[in-house]
Amino acid sequence: MTTAAQAPAPEQEKGGLRTALAGLTTRGRSFLAAGVAAAVCAYVLGQSDLLRVGLLLSVLPLVCATVLYRTRYRVAGSRRLSPARVPAGSEARVHLRMDNISRLPTGLLMLQDRVPYVLGPRPRFVLDRVEAGGRREVSYRVRSDLRGRYPLGPLQLRLSDPFGMCELTRSFSTYDTLTVIPRVEPLPPVRLSGEAKGYGDGRQRSLALAGEDDVIPRGYRHGDDLRRVHWRSTARYGELMVRREEQPQRARCTVLLDTRGPAFEGAGPDSAFEWAVSGAASVLVHMLERGFSVRLLTDTGNSVPGEGADGFAGASQESADAAGLMMDTLAVIDHSDGTGLSSAYDVLRGGNEGLLVAFLGDLDEEQAAVVGKMRQRSGGAVAFLLDSGTWGREPADVPAPGEANRSEETLRMLQEGGWTALSVPRGAALEDLWRQADRQRTGVTAGLGFGTEGRS
Repeated sequence: MTTAAQAPAPEQEKGGLRTALAGLTTRGRSFLAAGVAAAVCAYVLGQSDLLRVGLLLSVLPLVCATVLYRTRYRVAGSRRLSPARVPAGSEARVHLRMDNISRLPTGLLMLQDRVPYVLGPRPRFVLDRVEAGGRREVSYRVRSDLRGRYPLGPLQLRLSDPFGMCELTRSFSTYDTLTVIPRVEPLPPVRLSGEAKGYGDGRQRSLALAGEDDVIPRGYRHGDDLRRVHWRSTARYGELMVRREEQPQRARCTVLLDTRGPAFEGAGPDSAFEWAVSGAASVLVHMLERGFSVRLLTDTGNSVPGEGADGFAGASQESADAAGLMMDTLAVIDHSDGTGLSSAYDVLRGGNEGLLVAFLGDLDEEQAAVVGKMRQRSGGAVAFLLDSGTWGREPADVPAPGEANRSEETLRMLQEGGWTALSVPRGAALEDLWRQADRQRTGVTAGLGFGTEGRS
C-alpha cells in the first residue's frame, strides 16, 4: 500500500481558517486567550505596552496555525504485512515506511495506525525531521486469539509546529487486511481407505471411450515418445497425434463442518465451535498435503471451492490456492440459522465423495439419522461429535445419566450407519482422536476408511 498526504490545494481552502483554529493545542488556545485579555485590559487602562504584549500573544498561535495549515511538503506512506495470513494466537509484524517526496524537509511528525481493539493497542510513533527525499521505517506487532479479517489503517500523520501551538492531522486513504485463520494441528499419517497417498491402489481411469481403439488422441508435443504415435488418428487429422497416458483419478475427501447455531453452546477461542473449525482446517490441510482432492462442506449445503469437478480442488498446481481459499472461508465462518443437516445430505448423496470427515455439534435422533445416511455413498466416514453434554463439563467431571445416555445413543446410531464416530471431550487434542479413530476402525468393517497396513 502506497499513498501520499499533502496540504490541501487552494480550491480546498474554503473554511481553512476554521480548520486551522480547530487544530490549536491547549497551549495555543491559552496564548490566544491571554493575548485577547491583555489587549482588552490595555484598551481599558490605556497601556500601549500591554497592548503590544497582547498582540504578540494573540498573533503567535494564529501565525503558527496558518503556516502549518499551508505546509506544502508531500509524504508517501506504505504498509507491509508479514505474513498477511496468520494462525490464531500467532503474531504478525506490520512494517510502515514513510517517504518524504517533496523538496522541503519535514518537521516533527507523529505517525499513528488504526488497528482493531482485538489486535492490541493503537501504535504511535514520533518521527524526527525527515530530510528531502529521505525515508523512515518503523514496525509493530499484532496478535489475535480470535480468527477473522481485520482492517489495518488508514495511517494518520499528526503535524506540529515548533512551538507546539497547533496540531493538524492528515489521513491516508487506503488500508490493508490481516486474515487470522484457525489454528492448524499437524496430524499423523494414518492410512485412509487402504491407501498411503491420494492415488489409491484401485485406480479409476480418467479416459473416455473414443471409437474402437478406446483412446483419446492429442497433438504431438516436443519430447513425446514416438512409440505412442497413433497412426490412424494422424492420418485422420492430418497432423501427428499421440495416445494419451492413462491418469489415475485422485482420491477425494469431503470435510463436513456443522455450523448450526443451536448445535453449539458457548463462545470464545476455547468454545466447542472454535475447536470444530480448527479441526476442519487441520484435516483439510493434512489431506491436501497427502495428495487428496478436498472440499469443505457446511450444513447449509455450501461448498468451498465449489467450482468445477463437483466442487473438489487439490491438483498440484492449485493446492496452495485451494488451501488459501478454504482457510479464508474458515477465518470468517460463523453460526448458520439452520436447524438441520438435510441440505448437506442432498449434496453428499449426489455422487461418490470418497472419504468423509465430519465435525458435528448436538444431534437429536432425527439429525443423527440424517448423518447416518450420508455414509452410503462414501468410501469411508469419520465423525467427531462435540455435543454439549461432553463438551460443557471438565474431563474429571462425571456426566449426568441422561447426558451420557444421549451421547452414547448418538454414537451408536452413527456407528450402525457405518461411521467411525468419536465423542470429543473438552480440551481433547485432535491428533490423539485421529489416532484413536484409526485404532477404532479395527473393530469395525474394513470399508470404514482406515487401513491396517503399516501399523505396528
